[in-house]
Amino acid sequence: MDTLIHFFMQAVEAEASDIHLKVGQPPIYRLEGQLYTADAPPVTVESLVELTDEILTEQMKEQFLKNEEVDFAWNLNDKVRFRANLFMSSSEPCLALRYVKSAQHDFTKLNLPNQLQKIAMARRGIVLLSGTTGSGKSTTLSAMINFINEREFRRIITVEDPIEYVFRDRKSVISQREVGFDTESFEKGLRASLRQDPDIIMVGEIRDQDSVETAITAAETGHLIFSTVHSENAVQGVLRILDMFPTHSRPQIRLALSQTLKSIICQRLVTGIDGKARPACEIMINNALIRKLILEENPEKIHSAIQAGKEEGMQSFNQALYDMVQAGVIDEETALRYASNPEALRMNLRGIFLDSGTRIVG
Repeated sequence: MDTLIHFFMQAVEAEASDIHLKVGQPPIYRLEGQLYTADAPPVTVESLVELTDEILTEQMKEQFLKNEEVDFAWNLNDKVRFRANLFMSSSEPCLALRYVKSAQHDFTKLNLPNQLQKIAMARRGIVLLSGTTGSGKSTTLSAMINFINEREFRRIITVEDPIEYVFRDRKSVISQREVGFDTESFEKGLRASLRQDPDIIMVGEIRDQDSVETAITAAETGHLIFSTVHSENAVQGVLRILDMFPTHSRPQIRLALSQTLKSIICQRLVTGIDGKARPACEIMINNALIRKLILEENPEKIHSAIQAGKEEGMQSFNQALYDMVQAGVIDEETALRYASNPEALRMNLRGIFLDSGTRIVG
């Protein structure tokens, strides 16, 4: 067991995100998305049983015996926390650990647009982070919460599954609730948070009709709501929310969403010239035109509105990638690979720009 604890500390120091223990194999860890095998002896049944016997509560042990799997959180020490899953595989126990890091992210280190700082300081409304799995939504969200925490005395409640970053109270007072441990579900945690005197509520993910309706209610009553949604761009983010509702409910939801939505930030991670991942962000701000397009259910025109809204802090993926190429942080080939419209971006990089009427304007 001591050998495993020593390995855990080494993995944390190396900033590994995940650790996997499988009987007969050396420990495996994930670093910057890639798996590596540790230079350590193979894990034995005895060492794994000794470890889990030490860290599981009696209730967790009973659940594991009954279901042959159990989710739990484990604090290795005051600074290191893991989210874990113990399960059976081929009649032998396996353990997967996710390192829950302290939220110390800032916009500069993450290369995030300055506009996100302004969005983070909004007083009310719904702010959605969108993107595919692994696009860095949670990291950006934690940076926005951290930005508020460093500057304002506000009451912040989070509902997460799992908790990915631990926030330490700075100027704000933050309560983090984990689904399955502190609350039964996202929906119940979100509803309960309205009775906990929050200024800001962060919900790990908008998943269904109930969570959308509760988020809208919270925003209507003066709260700032942060959450994530799986979509490839801002337009799809709007459509994904609307598609959660039956046709007869659409007019009412379009009205409520048009009034409460503050912004949708969609993110893609691209590889910079230095080999490091950098975020390219599409930013939609809910101005009068966007609100009108949502009300009239013309989401296909939102993309053009984003392109035309640069003075209000909006930008499309193509615009973000163009700026990154001009700044010398990514090359043209990478930009074209991640562009929503590669041909349009190729023209932009050659100095040709078209307005919504497809006239050459520069």
